[in-house]
Amino acid sequence: MSKFKTYLYIIVLLLNTRVSAQIPIEQDPEIVQNNINYRISQSQTELENYHYYNAQKNLDEALELAEKVGNKKSVGVIYALKGRLQLIIQQEDKALKSLNKAIEIQRIINDNKNLGTSYKIYGDVYFSKQDYYAALDSYTAAKSKFQEENLYRELAETLLHEGKVYFQLRNYKKSRDVTEQALAISKNYDFYKTQSEALNNHAIIYSKLGNTEKAIVSALEGLNIANNHKYMDVTNDSYLIISDLYNSIGNYKLSRKYLKDHLKLSDSIRSLSRTYSSNSQETQYLLNEEIEKNNEIVEKLEKAEEDKNLGTLISILSVALITILSLLTLSLYKNNNIRLKTNTMLHKKNGELIIAKEKAELASKTKANFLSTVTHELRTPLYAVTGLSNMLLEEDPKPEQIPHLKSLKFSGDYLLTFINDILQINKIEANKVDIEPEPFNLKKKITNIILALNNSAEDNDIKIHFEYPHDLAENFIADQLKISQILINLIGNSIKFTKGGDIWIRVNKIAQNDKIYTLRFEIEDNGIGISQEKQDHMFESFSQGSIQINRKYGGTGLGLSIVKGLIDILKGKIYVNSELNKGTTFFFEIPLEHTTVEEALEGKSNYPEIDKSQLDLSTVKILVVEDNKINQMITRKILSKMELSCDVIDNGEEAVEMIRQNDYNIILMDIHMPGISGIEATKRIREFDKDLTIFALTAVTIEDKMQEFEDAGFTDIIPKPFKQDEFEKKLYNALASKKKTSNNA
Repeated sequence: MSKFKTYLYIIVLLLNTRVSAQIPIEQDPEIVQNNINYRISQSQTELENYHYYNAQKNLDEALELAEKVGNKKSVGVIYALKGRLQLIIQQEDKALKSLNKAIEIQRIINDNKNLGTSYKIYGDVYFSKQDYYAALDSYTAAKSKFQEENLYRELAETLLHEGKVYFQLRNYKKSRDVTEQALAISKNYDFYKTQSEALNNHAIIYSKLGNTEKAIVSALEGLNIANNHKYMDVTNDSYLIISDLYNSIGNYKLSRKYLKDHLKLSDSIRSLSRTYSSNSQETQYLLNEEIEKNNEIVEKLEKAEEDKNLGTLISILSVALITILSLLTLSLYKNNNIRLKTNTMLHKKNGELIIAKEKAELASKTKANFLSTVTHELRTPLYAVTGLSNMLLEEDPKPEQIPHLKSLKFSGDYLLTFINDILQINKIEANKVDIEPEPFNLKKKITNIILALNNSAEDNDIKIHFEYPHDLAENFIADQLKISQILINLIGNSIKFTKGGDIWIRVNKIAQNDKIYTLRFEIEDNGIGISQEKQDHMFESFSQGSIQINRKYGGTGLGLSIVKGLIDILKGKIYVNSELNKGTTFFFEIPLEHTTVEEALEGKSNYPEIDKSQLDLSTVKILVVEDNKINQMITRKILSKMELSCDVIDNGEEAVEMIRQNDYNIILMDIHMPGISGIEATKRIREFDKDLTIFALTAVTIEDKMQEFEDAGFTDIIPKPFKQDEFEKKLYNALASKKKTSNNA
């Protein structure tokens, strides 16, 4: 039996994880009250930190002390706190019992301050049970007590909860008015947590009342206050509210951002940890209670052993084991429920994210299609503006008309540049920009760019300096067109904002990994400079300087945004260093692959250069397929000045028949027309004539349609509105190529 006693002692020791230390109660009332207050304070701290077992333990110890000394006020406070704790761990019925005890005691001793708190928690319990009218009665009683005692913090919190009740009852105007009162008190007394919660409530209410703009402003203000004071639970609510608001107005990008913040803070970490914390600690508390009971059982077991009552011993052991197994089963059941609820919640959020993603993708496609359509509709009248202004300037206008015509031409050119910039930004944002690497000579490329921009520099009395180390390789493989565009934008920007100064262009190698060189490009000027405030936003779309600077220097505000996008595509980085009235330096770093292969032929043309005097233009016949009457007139006028005759037709079907019946040298084919498109018409023509020169005269975005144009069988593309000298060059070279081919035959 002694051996059995030893085994029993070991089992009980393993179960008994709680080290119990009985603190003797001092006889001094002040010391006793200090002990009670300390435990109450500790329980509130533990409650705020989600340590529910520790909070319950402190309350139980405080209650034991308070009842021993007959301190009714403390007993009432403790029962109210127990009710609050039981509400948090979803034991509403137990909470009501505890609160009834608190209210009974506080009424007898006229403890109005704490009685108001008990009524307020009572209302919270009924709110949790969805008994909203009972909750309103409790909040009304609480408000009365808080007003009597001038307890404004508690009054504001009660008004806030009352507003939530009216919201659930769909009385949104009353909910707004009550929440407004809570917000006013919170602002007046700097109750920041209540203030941030009230702003969140306002956001939800205004959303229901149809004022989404005001709702967003309110929610963002609430989020800012919560972040500043580290109210994580309020911040969590703000993220979800703001996400829902942006989703309701179709701003899916911001909606996704705030939803991700909410999920990260709540679903992935906080919500799970708090849920597990509350339930597991409740289970731990129950286990510890049972372990204490087991200590009593041990005493009984020892007595049973002494009495050699084996039957009693077995019964007690069975009860202990059954109790432990029951609690373990309870723990597993609760944890399983938590896991199921969590998985369901995550699946729901994942579904919402997928729907939001699909909506965002649809919005992006709609935006791209809209821009494509708008581009065509803008380019077509621009063709008329630039074409007519060029013709009028060449037709010996009156001296006083020349400035107006030049202004008209400048406006048309500016608008075309603006449209092209918007389209490029749209392509960059939609990830539709492809990298096309090819061998090229970097030093020669930069030299050519400087030559092209030198006239503009001289107009501003600027001298450009180019520094390229003699030991740095010159031939690389990269997308030279994008590098050119970056340099043209940055150098052009320096020219625009520098008067009578200098611009330095430098290239240096800062790293090398086998054949991959990381090169740093510097564009420095001593122009007007950029303020620090503007530097923070200068790479954003439509970001410019002040209104006065914009009017003086012009610009769409898209150039630097395009530069940033292109550098990101090339896997590089860009920086800026600037000081007002002293100058600006742009740095960008990109990786380039070194090669020993000489550069590809630049400016390669489908046709050789030719002197038009060598051509017999009198026999040339051109067919213009164009449905716009103004564009027909302009194209006919341009061809006439080139000493070329043409026929004009306004639809694709008739164009195909005209080409069958006549011998044309060149076809200028519009793309968008009534009936069949220019692409379909060209496909039909290629069925019976493979060699005819057909130019796509189009206002669509060329890059997006290039493959479609090639598949249809176009010889080349002339974008509208076109530059007249380029237009003439392509036509003359096409005619020369045909002449050379016929001579060889």
